[in-house]
Amino acid sequence: MLGEDDDVFDSVTWESPSAPTYDAGPSAPTGPGFRQSTAESEPGHGPHDPKWEGYLITSVKDPVKELADTKDAYVSYLVSAKTNLPIFSTPNPSARRRFQDFVFLRNHLSKDFPACVVPPLPDKHRLEYVTGDRFSPEFMERRRADLHRFLQRLSRHPTLQRSTLLRAFFESTEWHVTMHQHVAHPPGPEHTTGVIDSISDTLLNAFSRVRKPDERFLAMREGVDKFEEGIVLTERLWSRIRNRTNDLTGDYHDMAVAVQGLGFLESGITDPLNHFSNTLLEFSALLRHTTQTTTDPFLIHLHSLLQYSHANRAVLKLRDQKQMDFEELSDYLSGVTSERDRLAAVISGHAGSTGLGLSSYLKDRVDALRGADDDRSRVEKMRKLDAKIKELQDAVQTAHETSDAFSDETLREQTVFQYAKEAEMKEMLGNLADGQMEFYKAAMDEWDRIIPIIQRIRVDV
Repeated sequence: MLGEDDDVFDSVTWESPSAPTYDAGPSAPTGPGFRQSTAESEPGHGPHDPKWEGYLITSVKDPVKELADTKDAYVSYLVSAKTNLPIFSTPNPSARRRFQDFVFLRNHLSKDFPACVVPPLPDKHRLEYVTGDRFSPEFMERRRADLHRFLQRLSRHPTLQRSTLLRAFFESTEWHVTMHQHVAHPPGPEHTTGVIDSISDTLLNAFSRVRKPDERFLAMREGVDKFEEGIVLTERLWSRIRNRTNDLTGDYHDMAVAVQGLGFLESGITDPLNHFSNTLLEFSALLRHTTQTTTDPFLIHLHSLLQYSHANRAVLKLRDQKQMDFEELSDYLSGVTSERDRLAAVISGHAGSTGLGLSSYLKDRVDALRGADDDRSRVEKMRKLDAKIKELQDAVQTAHETSDAFSDETLREQTVFQYAKEAEMKEMLGNLADGQMEFYKAAMDEWDRIIPIIQRIRVDV
């Protein structure tokens, strides 16, 4: 078993080069992802609670089309940050990056930190890539907002915010050199082929479920299931609301045209009817504006949060795989040990008293038919099995420690994801509420202006 300060996979740890610590000043942010205290003696701090060393505030802005008149045209974005993390060499790093740079960052963070929930990137397989409209201002703004959210999620993570690759992403003036160096010399020790690698995936993945499930992670999986069900249902309902709102937008526009037509027929009230028609047109425009500025961003954020939850589910699945590796290796060791004991019983002449059963007897008969039943071959086979058992014992111990360490890291990761999820839901629902309030206030103002005009219509009795 590992101690609390030990780890068996380098992806959970990192080394930060010495750098000056910058004073955040009185405006340093607080809240999930921005906590300053890292002391384990902090009240209520448990062994599985995450620890932040500082804050990292990121932004993505100013999309620019580069090499505009060539077939190699692409869009670059200005990425910038404010931080007091000691790993950064400046408190305000910035650089221009293209989408492929974000892809490289995401892919290699996932490889370097398999126990972390690395947020997903927006899907590149969109209609704009087929129609050639990926350089339109609307698409570039949507992509900028998606990339901004991606970096925000990284900046809230206590491990990922301190990674050397993320630092280089913001600071490096030779980013492509950094990319090649990272591919050639990834962090952590070189991978060596051991007994775990020599056992086929068929053996290690023989069972799709953990045999001795941990109740803590079963509860987490159930929570993820319910959360995603709620997100999917909300997305479906708001998509329906969006479609109905689009229908209403068209209906109010058609009604405005109809009222304007009435104005030509009713000569006595033409002017009030024209004002009323204009109000209907303004209300239709308000509905369209609310859809574009409130409903669509809400649906995009909602879907992005669902994808983020999928990344969290993948980490839970990987933790289960680590436990299954340990369980399968343990069974393999047990089988090899039984075979060694059977051979020892045969050599000592006490095969009948070992209780190994009919299968062992049949195996002895098969070995006899093959001419492999002499004591010399059995002793040689026992020697090989003893070496195999020693190798397997080491592998089982390593798999056990790795599984325990991965479980501990997953527990911390779930706390980090919960912080991030709560912060995003607060932002997402707050923006939705602000957008609805803005719409209804503007709508009330429009209708309030038309009421006096309608009331001035004279009706003779």
